[in-house]
Amino acid sequence: MTDFLRLAEDIAREAGDMILAKRPTMSEEIETKSSPTDVVTALDTASEELIRERILAARPGDRILGEEGGEAPGESDVRWIVDPIDGTVNFLYGLPDWAVSIAVEVKGQVVAGVVNVPMRGEVFTAALGEGARLGGERLRCNTGVPLAQALVATGFGYSVARRAVQGEVVAAVLPRVRDIRRGGSCAIDMCSLAAGRVDAYYERGVNHWDFAAAGLVATESGARLGGLRGRPVSPDFALCAAPGLFEELHDLLAPLDPERDA
Repeated sequence: MTDFLRLAEDIAREAGDMILAKRPTMSEEIETKSSPTDVVTALDTASEELIRERILAARPGDRILGEEGGEAPGESDVRWIVDPIDGTVNFLYGLPDWAVSIAVEVKGQVVAGVVNVPMRGEVFTAALGEGARLGGERLRCNTGVPLAQALVATGFGYSVARRAVQGEVVAAVLPRVRDIRRGGSCAIDMCSLAAGRVDAYYERGVNHWDFAAAGLVATESGARLGGLRGRPVSPDFALCAAPGLFEELHDLLAPLDPERDA
């Protein structure tokens, strides 16, 4: 796992440096993804291409799942899960909360993860059973926080119907917690939880590449990660918090049916 983590970190740092050097402005050509609020630049694709090239140069038999390029087959039991730029809208507007996320999965279990936040100069890392770190500092999530005092991060989807439901849910959650934060990057939200900058996180519609690396950072910091009603974390729903708060927030969210369509 040390070798996996070292390679993932080296690649994530290189991709982040490349993106910083070539970051476009809003006036440059933008390709629309699923809706006008979900955008991708050529640099998003270039970042993933660089990451894929570096992985395959070091480990040519491994599989790769990337947000932009989909799944590339391989012969080994190792799969790399890549988000070349998580928080694309932040990236385009010059906001600092965007990240390069790389996870390593062996036989279906994530064993190493790196989340590089280039504009903040922060690199979050985790290895299965070995803890999570920011730089050389060991991370531990906040514990013993009751729901009423919890600072909760969340995010919103791109479709109008989903955002309408998410607005109703957050309106019901807000009076029951300390406050809500919406940062715009699932990966950074989960890493922020690991670092004690927020107490909990929930969101519907995040993909495997959004939470694979950051989810390991969060769980290795002591947090619990899952879905609703005992299901695992998935694009249907992601909920993350320290034990105790996880259950309290779950019991608040579940009756609100946050997975429903409008």
